[in-house]
Amino acid sequence: MTLALFDLDNTLLAGDSDHAWGEFLVEEGLVDAEEYRKANDRFYEEYLNGELDIFHYLRFALQPLARHEMDELLAWREAFLEKKVRPMMQDKARELLDQHRQQGHTLMIITATNRFVTEPIADLLGVEHLIATEPELVNGRYTGEVAGVPSFQDGKVTRLNDWLDHHRRTLEGAWFYSDSHNDVPLLKQVENPVAVDPDPRLEALAKESGWPVISLRG
Repeated sequence: MTLALFDLDNTLLAGDSDHAWGEFLVEEGLVDAEEYRKANDRFYEEYLNGELDIFHYLRFALQPLARHEMDELLAWREAFLEKKVRPMMQDKARELLDQHRQQGHTLMIITATNRFVTEPIADLLGVEHLIATEPELVNGRYTGEVAGVPSFQDGKVTRLNDWLDHHRRTLEGAWFYSDSHNDVPLLKQVENPVAVDPDPRLEALAKESGWPVISLRG
């Protein structure tokens, strides 16, 4: 069965859920506003520039999960979905997902953003399979550490290969949609790479490589 893989942030969503979660924490007064916003914006800029140290970033991003009880976190996440995520959802993205469903493809979101943030977004989009960065969970509480390999850059390839081995699947005929040059390692692994509202570096590579370039905006 053919896999249809989708990046989440700035691909299926018209925005970045990871950065938006940080903004939400600031706006709700759940973190030190000035310090957290400055760091959140700096890490996002490093991500866009392809300079992000993923482990340094995750030590920052996962700390709010470690400081609070699960019931508080879940309540905040529900508010975050309504306030930040739903406005980023795109009709054309849903149409694209439906096109692949109608062809009998297996849909998967593969994202560097952590599972706490992204799992309910995958549910909203009706996508059954999700590979995301895994926050470590011990006795029902987040530790602030990462479990396993973050699904970022080459880590997406590693995590997907583990999934393929476990499920006895292959990438034959697979599609992958992404906006980011950070996803070039995985885009090069699939038969059908597609650049979606790409950043300048990915757009240049897509044109050079003859990959389709599409937009889901508007």
